[in-house]
Amino acid sequence: MATPNLHFETLQLHAGQQPDPTTGSRAVPIYQTTSYVFKNAEHGANLFALKE
Repeated sequence: MATPNLHFETLQLHAGQQPDPTTGSRAVPIYQTTSYVFKNAEHGANLFALKE
């Protein structure tokens, strides 16, 4: 299928993305979560307290 004449900004978000076969969604999902790895509990506490 030919790519329509899309603006540069639109292509930055959607170029190369194929529809999901299960949901039909064309957009890349946005995950509003994350995880972090810490050396230990003290290291994590120091980072969140901005001590490191």
